[in-house]
Amino acid sequence: MKKKAPTKKMPKSITAEELDRRFDNGESIMEYLDMDNATFRVNVDFPAWSVSELDRESNRLGVSRQALIKLWIVERLDLLAKSRKKVV
Repeated sequence: MKKKAPTKKMPKSITAEELDRRFDNGESIMEYLDMDNATFRVNVDFPAWSVSELDRESNRLGVSRQALIKLWIVERLDLLAKSRKKVV
């Protein structure tokens, strides 16, 4: 028998004004946030030579350095996810 995939719990709805009020009052607003689609800032230090190579490739493709890094990381994560599925 196949297991059902867990259903994703959707965040509760609330008006922006109510969210602001709760936040300003120090109340938790986590139940109203969709953390699966959140964006997080990550700082990464690269050696100068790799930044030069990233810039060369991003210029060749006509995209920003940041876009190239994001693209390459997502491609790699997709490959890892696919390889995990084959093993299971």
